Amino acid sequence: MAERVAIFDTTLRDGEQSPGASMNAHEKIQMALQLERLGVDVIEAGFPIASQQEFESVQQIAATVQKPGVAALARAVDKDIERAAAALEKAVSPTLHTFIATSDIHLEHKLRMTRDQVLEQAGKGVRLAKRLIGRVEFSAEDATRSDLDYLVAITKVAIEAGASVINLPDTVGYTTPGEIEEMFRYVIANTPGSDRVVFSSHNHNDLGLAVANALAAARGGARQIECTVNGIGERAGNTSLEEVVMTIKTRQNVYPFETGIVTEEITNASRQLSNVTGLPVPYNKPIVGRNAFAHEAGIHQHGVIASRLTYEIMTPESVGRTRSELVLGKHSGKHGLAKRCEELGYTLTGEELQRLYDRFIELTDRKKEVFEDDLRVLIASLRHENFETYRLIHVRTSGGDPTMALVKLQHGEDTIFETATGDGPVHAACMAIERITGVSGRLSEFQIRAATPGKDALGDAHVTVEFEGKAYYGTGASTDIIEAAIMAYLNALNKYFAMTK
Repeated sequence: MAERVAIFDTTLRDGEQSPGASMNAHEKIQMALQLERLGVDVIEAGFPIASQQEFESVQQIAATVQKPGVAALARAVDKDIERAAAALEKAVSPTLHTFIATSDIHLEHKLRMTRDQVLEQAGKGVRLAKRLIGRVEFSAEDATRSDLDYLVAITKVAIEAGASVINLPDTVGYTTPGEIEEMFRYVIANTPGSDRVVFSSHNHNDLGLAVANALAAARGGARQIECTVNGIGERAGNTSLEEVVMTIKTRQNVYPFETGIVTEEITNASRQLSNVTGLPVPYNKPIVGRNAFAHEAGIHQHGVIASRLTYEIMTPESVGRTRSELVLGKHSGKHGLAKRCEELGYTLTGEELQRLYDRFIELTDRKKEVFEDDLRVLIASLRHENFETYRLIHVRTSGGDPTMALVKLQHGEDTIFETATGDGPVHAACMAIERITGVSGRLSEFQIRAATPGKDALGDAHVTVEFEGKAYYGTGASTDIIEAAIMAYLNALNKYFAMTK
């Protein structure tokens, strides 16, 4: 029988640290519910000491999900640990995840502590965490650049203090598969009591090796892999959940393990995260990218028609993708819409369903066929309204160079009109919005893509806008691409207001 490898999902904590990928509490809860359907073992919900908003979102997730464990992160200091424990009070299965750095680089330049001082602090932190929460995970930050014998020493201290899980992370994405496998083997073999704890691997993707390193760590003895949906995270991202899980499932002869992941929910999780954060999934992304199961070369098409095994090592259905994603038509009722949303992993309130149905009927008047991704985009835009400061009522542009734009926004009970000129319709409309809101943003990235096939496709706009030096992602959707772009800009602006005002 294959050994079980637990999946510790840190999408809502480390993943959210990806620039511009911040989620509000409602979006985090919806994503947590999807992670529960996906079957992850632990959801790391956040870093409670960071802010009151972060504390409350961890608290709400802990009270909402039932099957997975819920973890909260804390530095190995009393105030962090106590705050994390308070946020986890209502969790069915809580984990307090505390950490301190162990590499000489971090000790000298960041902590300014000696090795002995760090050993003492680690033991003190784990003991406090253990008194407050039954299950404690200890992380040796920057483990892969730490002295191996010192890793053994601090692991021994953490185990003796009551840690249930020992995480040896590749914090900066520095290591290689051979090195990390040997590190786990060495620490496990040389630490007294290592058989009483679970060893965990958390890897960053700076050299593109996060997935390979995670799998190598499992071969070295790790029985928990920490990862994120779509591999999002700081800098180049984290270990991609879907890639690790499907590698284990597809290559059992090399990685004789099993996970509890419901792989048919992978696509729903991927697309829901993309719509919530505004971070598009690259077309060539393994497992979940649009082209992951596409075959353009004639010889490949011929082979797949003859037998999928010729060019497909897994089926689209195994990760929740279907060959035909046409979902509903103009005459579909609200009940059918609700059922399809549920199948796609969305839980809607009665009010949200009514608003979605109104948007859906409006969309079917503009295009003949509505696809799964159309529905996902509509739901994402609906969720953005939950924290809208300004809402687009109307936009009209005219002229060539310069272009004039008339923008009508709703702000609370007020409706505000403004006009402006610019180099093009998007620029002119953004200038009008700037006049209304009094906030100036710099558009640094702008993409328009068709959410689904056809000339009447829903345009899905993705923008990155910098306000006061910080980047915010925005998304918008409309069959009118200018309107979609303006909605995306306004979505980024509303996120800025939500996070700062």
